Amino acid sequence: MTQMDNILSIKHAISERFRNVRRVAKISQIALAERSGVSLGSIKRFERTGEISLASLLKLAMALGYESDFNNLFTRKNYQSIFDVVKDGGNDAK
Repeated sequence: MTQMDNILSIKHAISERFRNVRRVAKISQIALAERSGVSLGSIKRFERTGEISLASLLKLAMALGYESDFNNLFTRKNYQSIFDVVKDGGNDAK
């Protein structure tokens, strides 16, 4: 799998999960656009292609109550060896 295939796969998975959350919450795209301040066109494009700006994605997440999902983004420690894990006491090792 190439890096581009991986990016497309991740974008697709995120947009699918988003659509499922929106549908389970029984919120229409129109209602979500009004609630979030993100244009209806942007929501439709995101659900169809996975393309959206970070600011709009954050607004949508906040409107659906998922803003905390972003709090741990890029916080995982990137250990170089088992010695780094031991030295750190294994905190946040994933």
